Amino acid sequence: MKQIILSLATVLMMGISAFAATPNDEVNQVAATAFHKAFVNARNIVWEQKQDFVKVTFTLNDQVLFAYYNNNGARQAVVRNLVSSQLPINLLTDLKKEYDGFWISDLFEIASDDQTNYYITLENADKKIVLRSNGAESWSVYAKTKKGME
Repeated sequence: MKQIILSLATVLMMGISAFAATPNDEVNQVAATAFHKAFVNARNIVWEQKQDFVKVTFTLNDQVLFAYYNNNGARQAVVRNLVSSQLPINLLTDLKKEYDGFWISDLFEIASDDQTNYYITLENADKKIVLRSNGAESWSVYAKTKKGME
């Protein structure tokens, strides 16, 4: 009797998990199919249908990721937040050398079309600078503002 109850509970939990991971009718099903094929072990899936794309927030290997799909189901990018120690050594060294008096307020990685780029927001008392990596080699200024002028 205990085995039957345990089996029913297991089946019920699996059904609830599958239901929670299934996008609602308003989400592009072509994108949903492509997502489930690419990220088989994804958990904690949240779907957001926008006008021109689908954003999927999910957990994979204990890390929160964001996948973006166009309405034709083609993956446009996968994004993840980082800590500075996860940057390639060339980029980290350049930051330490060129932006010593700044702190990091945002850092993320974008992987798309077989290319990975990093974006970092650096701040000090007077400036806010957003840098974009050129692959894993160097940084270029993406945006720059003075504090109070944002």
